[in-house]
Amino acid sequence: MRSPLTMRLALLFGLLVLAFPGHALTIAAASSLRQVMPELEAAFEQQHPDTPIRVIHGASGKLATQILNGAPYDLFLSADDTYPRRLAEQGAGATEPEPYAVGRLALWQGDPQRPALMPEELAGSDIHKIAIAQPRHAPYGLRAREVLQALDLWQLLQPRLVYGENIGQTAGMVESGAADAGLIAWSLTFTPGLSGRPYTLIDQRLHSPLTMAMVITREGADLPDARRFHDFMLSTEAQAILVRYGFEAPTRN
Repeated sequence: MRSPLTMRLALLFGLLVLAFPGHALTIAAASSLRQVMPELEAAFEQQHPDTPIRVIHGASGKLATQILNGAPYDLFLSADDTYPRRLAEQGAGATEPEPYAVGRLALWQGDPQRPALMPEELAGSDIHKIAIAQPRHAPYGLRAREVLQALDLWQLLQPRLVYGENIGQTAGMVESGAADAGLIAWSLTFTPGLSGRPYTLIDQRLHSPLTMAMVITREGADLPDARRFHDFMLSTEAQAILVRYGFEAPTRN
């Protein structure tokens, strides 16, 4: 008997098939890529106009779990390298994890009139709610916890923390005013209309690296378009786009 989770996933994927008839390249992408993906897609489609693409965004840990449960994603673009490695180790990845970018964590606040906060200032009495992504399945949430632990603020700030299911939802909490500040992906501060809000880039020495990696899944192993998009992500053109949206180029051996 199938578990309730498996049945819900099967229904979701069935609806996706109905919504996108014919085979399209299906990419599972971390929520931190939400702003940059349209430009990456457009650049890729200029080179391959006959390749339809659909992108599903979410927390990397949740996307990885969906892939392990049989989700028909051809390529997985994770916010770190932990989950692609897990897929490769468990036989759900057809390639070795390949770094394609490095993410940056930023302290972002909703009040555009206030000067940018330093992370140490989160303990101030006027900061009532602080948004971070759920550390259990969101790489940016895990790094946010590491930052607060490194600053000896984790225990102190527990009553003020509110959690987003992914980093996009976390940014939305700050944008809507549900949180006074948030530790989010720097890339999401590039959202149109929000780029003027103050932020502080977090010192990368305060957390483990956000080395973003991708893997072609078992589902996409025989799909040439999956390999083409994988290689495109490493191209000079794609790397330049990623840098414009707040990512850094990965170090290659």
